[in-house]
Amino acid sequence: MSGDNEIKIIEVRDIPEGVKIICGLPDVGLVGVIAAAHMISKMNLIEAAYVETDLLPPVIILENGMPKSPIRIFEGGGIAVINSEVAIPSDAIYPLMRSIVEWAWRKKAERVFTLSGLPVPNRHELEKIKVFGAASNGDMLKVLKDNEVEIIERGFLVGPQALILKYCVEKNISAIALLAESFYNYPDPEASSVVIQTLNRMLNINVDVSELVGKGEEVRLTMRDMMRRTQAELARMRKSQEYDIPGFYIK
Repeated sequence: MSGDNEIKIIEVRDIPEGVKIICGLPDVGLVGVIAAAHMISKMNLIEAAYVETDLLPPVIILENGMPKSPIRIFEGGGIAVINSEVAIPSDAIYPLMRSIVEWAWRKKAERVFTLSGLPVPNRHELEKIKVFGAASNGDMLKVLKDNEVEIIERGFLVGPQALILKYCVEKNISAIALLAESFYNYPDPEASSVVIQTLNRMLNINVDVSELVGKGEEVRLTMRDMMRRTQAELARMRKSQEYDIPGFYIK
C-alpha cells in the first residue's frame, strides 16, 4: 500500500472550492500550531474535515466526551485552517504533507499558507520579531514584498513547511511560507501573534492577537509536552540544518 493510500481526508461538511488554506503544523516554537488554534477560535471556524491514517500514534482527542482526530480542518468564510494537536512522527511527514497538498489541489485552493518559526539564538533579546517568507512562484514573492515580509534569499527549510512548499510548486499551487523569528524549543505565542498580524494584512481579515500575547505564559505551559515531543521528531528530521549556511556560500 502506498503512503497516499494510507491517508484519507474525510470531509464532514462541504468545503467549497477556491478556499484559502492555512497550515499550522507542529514545528519550531509551535508557531503554526498556536497561530492556527487561535485563528480557529477567534474566527469561529467550524470543523469541516479530519485526517484518518494509521501513520499517527494511536491518539484521539476527546471533546465533550466524543473522540476526534488529532489533525482536523476547520473552515468558514472561504478560509480553511489545518491544525494538528499531536507531534507528527518524522516517518509520516512525507505522505501526510503530500496528501494535504493533493487535497488542496483537488479543492482548487486559491492560495496555501504554511506558518512556522525561524529559530534564532538571540530570540529572548528581540524587541521586535521579524517575519520572513518564501513562496512557490514569482507572483507570491511579490505578495510577500508588497506586505513588507523579508524574503529568505538563501537558506535551508526543513520539516512540514518545506514539503508543503515543495509539493505546491510541483502542483502549481500558489503558496507562501511565513516564518517568524522564534525560540527553537519553547512554545512561542508572541511569534505566533506576529505571523497572524501578517496574515491579517495579506487576507484582509482582523484576528485580534491581544489575548494571545496577554496569556503567553499560560499558552507556553499548555503546549510544553507537545513541544517536547515535536522537538524529538524535529531532531530526527535534522531540523538543526536550518541554522547552517549552504556550503558554497562560504568564501
